Amino acid sequence: QVQLVESGGGLVQTGGSLRLSCAASERTFGNYIMGWFRQGPRQEREFVAAISKIRGTTYYADSVKGRFTISRDNAKNTVDLQMNMLKPEGTAVYYCAARRGGSYAEGDYDYWGQGTQVRVSS
Repeated sequence: QVQLVESGGGLVQTGGSLRLSCAASERTFGNYIMGWFRQGPRQEREFVAAISKIRGTTYYADSVKGRFTISRDNAKNTVDLQMNMLKPEGTAVYYCAARRGGSYAEGDYDYWGQGTQVRVSS
């Protein structure tokens, strides 16, 4: 069982930046693909970004490409999401997730955090 705890959410103005962090309990953290998803008000959960296990290959939703950066530290069991040039449509609960294999963008990850709220004011 992998426990994931997100932090770093908050209120930011349009154009501002936030850095989300996710800490994992699993000592074999490097065996997991890590992803970030978000769910806005009255919206379905959507893929934001993911990073592969060892090489750190990154994947992004088109809506965040060029503005968000995902990174991981396998020694510290953490994965971060740096969010720049935030837009009001970025208001959502952001979730960290982990999976052993499979598609990085599909929502059927094995483990999920409780989420952290991000609000972007216009």
